[in-house]
Order: sequence, then structure tokens, then C-alpha cells
Amino acid sequence: MASSKEYLDYVMEQLSELEGITYRAMMGEYIIYYQGKIIGGIYDNRFLVKPVPAARKRMPDAPYELPYEGAKEMLLVEELDDRAFLADLLNAMADELPASNQRKRKDG
Repeated sequence: MASSKEYLDYVMEQLSELEGITYRAMMGEYIIYYQGKIIGGIYDNRFLVKPVPAARKRMPDAPYELPYEGAKEMLLVEELDDRAFLADLLNAMADELPASNQRKRKDG
């Protein structure tokens, strides 16, 4: 089941106070970026984030869910109505995530 544009719009509105929030559509779902880093995505109308230590600390009871078959488990964000919580979560996660789109250089 693909995610709806309405759900994406709602999540993006909740994250709108953060600078550097973007998304990219991918096969009916949406990858969410913060400060150029992949923090998670929208899968089957669920906002899932990578289970880095900062996310696990802020959401110790969050269920782990598969975004799609064959993927690594991610944490379900259930507190979508709390913009302050979401801002704190993403800011803490950003320090623990690598920058995306970095290509490894081969010397020689």
C-alpha cells in the first residue's frame, strides 16, 4: 500500500519549523531528509525513523516496524502532534547520522 500525499503533507507540516527538511518520492513512499541526512521515511502512512541511540532514548517504548519487506526495522513515531518533541528528536538524531549522497572515492 502506498502512502498518501495527505499523510506526507501532514508530517511535513508538523516538521515545518525545522530548517532543512526535504523529502523524495520513492516507489509510492517518501524518504525524509533532515540537514541532508536520511532520518527515515513515510511508509504505508507511518512515519518511521532510523533506530539510532538518540531516537531510542527519546522513544524507549516505540515499536520497531518494517518499512517494507527485506528492510531493516525502524522506529514508529507515534507523537506526531507534538512539534517540540519532533524537533528535539530530529535535532538529536542528526548528530548521529552520516551525510547522505556521499560517494566513496577510489584512490589510484
